[in-house]
Amino acid sequence: MSEYRAASRYAAAILGVAQEARKLDEVSRDFQLIEKVTGDSPEFRSFLKSPVVNAEKKKKTLTEIFERKLGELTMKFILLLAAKGREGLLPEIVKQFYRLRDDRLGILNVTARTAVAFTPKQEEELTGQLEKVTKKKIHLKFVVDPTLKGGFTVHHEDTVWDASVRHQLEVLRERLAHGTN
Repeated sequence: MSEYRAASRYAAAILGVAQEARKLDEVSRDFQLIEKVTGDSPEFRSFLKSPVVNAEKKKKTLTEIFERKLGELTMKFILLLAAKGREGLLPEIVKQFYRLRDDRLGILNVTARTAVAFTPKQEEELTGQLEKVTKKKIHLKFVVDPTLKGGFTVHHEDTVWDASVRHQLEVLRERLAHGTN
């Protein structure tokens, strides 16, 4: 089984258990901490994936690092992963957990690249328009992209809405080249 599929299955399992136990918010917060630790430390990611370190040593280390910082459900889940030799999947499990959770809650995570920073009112208007079009709750992250001459692009997974000046000029050039309006 590919690592992606295995991580998706573990993420779906912890998501289901967290929802049943009414601890989805707690597990989400716990996963934010895990994501930060794994993202900030290449050494920790190497430790998780290391075949040289045995399961008992990994369980002991994970307990030392997280025991007082994570909820009981999340801690049991991490120790289960270590017992099964799947702790190396933890960063991908966290990513898949967020994807599945947001999908179940009807949330789209979207990135808007803008030529200049939007005002709060512009951010609110764009969020409202996207929610109207998608009929989902939008979590919008803004990134100023100086390569854009003006306007903005909106990215969600492999979908791009392009309202940049560069795109508008390309469309106009195509129309003029082909003699269409």
